[in-house]
Amino acid sequence: MSFAPPTYVPDILGEGFEQHSIAQPNDYEGPVRCTVVRRRNPRAAANRAVLYLHGFTDYFFQRELAEQWLAHGFQFYALDLRKYGRSLLPHQRPNNVRDLREYFPDLDAALDLVRAEGNQTVVLNAHSTGGLIAALYADAGAHRTALAALVLNSPFFEMNLPWLVRRVALPLLTRVGAVFPNLTPRASLGRGYGESLHRQFRGEWDYNLAWKPVEVFPVNAGWLRAIRKGHRQVARGLSVAQPVLVLHSDRTLRRYRPFNDDFFRTDGVLNVQHIRKLAPRLGPRVTVRAIEGGMHDLILSREPVRSEAYRQIFEWLATVLPPAE
Repeated sequence: MSFAPPTYVPDILGEGFEQHSIAQPNDYEGPVRCTVVRRRNPRAAANRAVLYLHGFTDYFFQRELAEQWLAHGFQFYALDLRKYGRSLLPHQRPNNVRDLREYFPDLDAALDLVRAEGNQTVVLNAHSTGGLIAALYADAGAHRTALAALVLNSPFFEMNLPWLVRRVALPLLTRVGAVFPNLTPRASLGRGYGESLHRQFRGEWDYNLAWKPVEVFPVNAGWLRAIRKGHRQVARGLSVAQPVLVLHSDRTLRRYRPFNDDFFRTDGVLNVQHIRKLAPRLGPRVTVRAIEGGMHDLILSREPVRSEAYRQIFEWLATVLPPAE
């Protein structure tokens, strides 16, 4: 495959960050693009990089995450997938997908770019739904052998819903999604977790609420079908050859209303027991660790919790990656 040199422009995150938009073939909604964000460190090793993949109703905005990777000798890249964040186009439904393999060309393009810029050791770092996509890509993606390791932050391997809903209602909606993918169930996923993050409400972080609203974007039957297919693949077992680190909170939030401080010290989105149970099915080299007092997105947890998450990540990487050149 030929590689066209990227044209970077300044990114919305400001000094040091730049972005490159990549046009992709049209899909069922029309034109498609993905976006790579870069933060380079001229003092870092010339051959090491990380590619970060965001979660659902999300995009890359975590400056501190980039600085941590840079401080540990990695060039930093992040990918806003199609229909998310910087890549969302006016005619598109946010986060709309009918098969998670639709994201594979975005990862192909991003990895082409990262490697063309001289990075031979590439770590894929992903959060939540991005963690599910990353695991599936590392199992079957075209450039999976380009990955040296995976670091998954609270990966989305199962719906955090009552057993009856998961076993009865979701299979019905999954079948509906094959015929009527745009059908949108009337259900609210709540706003407590979103309020726990953004500084306009109860959190400490600032980001674009049009791209990452406090209450997540509505999901349709096509999205549910795509996610459930991915979950079934994980449950059956993958064959990820690379070493994988799976981090998750030590507790699941049990009381969502009214808003309470447990949002700041538990996973307010997923059931951590699901993550613990399913993570070993990714492949033969999986390490699973709980972060005490962590939020769903561990790197957005309050201090000192997020510093502990970073410590676990970089100490583990030091044991699985070849020495930097």
